Amino acid sequence: MIATLAAAFAALLICTLVLWLLSLRMRDASIIDLFWGPGFVVAGAVYAFGTDGEVLRRVLVLVLVTTWALRLAVYLAQRNLGHGEDKRYAAMRAAGGAGWPLRSLFAVFWLQAGILWVVSMPIYGALAGAAPFGWIDAIGVSVWAIGFAFEAIGDAQLARFKANSANAGKVLRSGLWAHTRHPNYFGEAVMGWGIWLLAFSAGAGWTIFAPLLMTFLLLRVSGVALLERTLAVEKPEYASYVREVPAFFPGRKK
Repeated sequence: MIATLAAAFAALLICTLVLWLLSLRMRDASIIDLFWGPGFVVAGAVYAFGTDGEVLRRVLVLVLVTTWALRLAVYLAQRNLGHGEDKRYAAMRAAGGAGWPLRSLFAVFWLQAGILWVVSMPIYGALAGAAPFGWIDAIGVSVWAIGFAFEAIGDAQLARFKANSANAGKVLRSGLWAHTRHPNYFGEAVMGWGIWLLAFSAGAGWTIFAPLLMTFLLLRVSGVALLERTLAVEKPEYASYVREVPAFFPGRKK
């Protein structure tokens, strides 16, 4: 167990080190965002190599994780590449001064590698467990599918909305965005809980800290809280949107 987890951590550190070197050449630390999904595939591949759990669950987990990772990576690449460094990282670069290049290795690239490794623990638990595939696994797959639909459909709706120049400065209020201000973040959290249910069924309920951490980060740190501070300044009508639509969990208009 320890050796497999350590190998996954080392693989993530190496991958993010390579990305850091590339970011120095590009002067763009935001390329780390493209690795968020594929990073779970890297960890999952190491876990799969070092474990020998129930076959059907192993296949399903690897398919689910890879499907999500590839879709997210393609979406972020289409959205971000060619547009320069994301303004969040540009602000960090400006504040970091001459020491930013080296500091970014620890504060951005290896920090994300560490978080990714911790959040990936349910993947390890699901792949390593020998318990028979059962009804909890089926629920986990269903929960994951709901989360995937929220994230994928929400991203597609937002991309279409932004593609129309007439919507510049406006707020998307239709589709899933009429029921939650962040269907993509909600979907990602739900997918994490779905994978955890598979781990729980496999006997790795101890990995519950991973979806809890991911949900907390999405709500309070790098997701909803961070983005809403920016949107409140950039979009005048966002204040009314906040009053009408729940931030995270889908619901009826207030």
